[in-house]
Amino acid sequence: MIAGDGGPVVVDRRNGPAGEIVLRRRGERRYEIIANGCFLMDTSDGRSERLLVDAALQALDRGGDRGEDKPSVLLGGLGVGFSLARAAAGPWGRIEVVEREPAVVAWHREGPLREFSAGALDDPRVFLVVDDLLAHLRRPGKAYDALCLDIDNGPDWTVTENNGSLYSPSGLDACRNRLTPGGVLAVWSAQPSAAFEAALRSAGFERVHTLEIPVLRGVPDVVHLAHRAS
Repeated sequence: MIAGDGGPVVVDRRNGPAGEIVLRRRGERRYEIIANGCFLMDTSDGRSERLLVDAALQALDRGGDRGEDKPSVLLGGLGVGFSLARAAAGPWGRIEVVEREPAVVAWHREGPLREFSAGALDDPRVFLVVDDLLAHLRRPGKAYDALCLDIDNGPDWTVTENNGSLYSPSGLDACRNRLTPGGVLAVWSAQPSAAFEAALRSAGFERVHTLEIPVLRGVPDVVHLAHRAS
């Protein structure tokens, strides 16, 4: 139903592993994902999501000659698809996407978010895993050259309570253990976090730093970057 003031239209509403998840549309093609009544992300501006992938790749390039091997990346969270589209447009070898919500996958497979992920789920380099990210990382498995995580609103502002464990010492240990030596962890956040930078250092990461992305209003989005020791 369209609000009288031209407000959002509910496109789809489903129950998922973490509760209710809703896809809304504003205007002709701006979409929003709402989790349990809280705004998560929209399609209005994908600069920070693209930077998440670009910064991880650039950080790997600074790490030395990789020879002919193409780097692998795990994307934590499919979201509205900007990060996946960026990764599929780049020189990555294997691209693994871990998304907990089947509804989000459906919106990209056959729904209106497909245009924002640019059909990248059909790329033969892309492997989709429908699972909780931290549970996936804690299982034995292959190591990645980069982890690009866009989960919830960042380390200091989680909509889903259990997501906070990803940024805990044990969660950061799981991230570090699934990186190759010299591999890069890149974490998107809706706001800077000095406490999270300190947590990364305490977890044994090196070269910890933060990139800021200005937004129209409020504090900037950021990407936190850190390396596993070589």
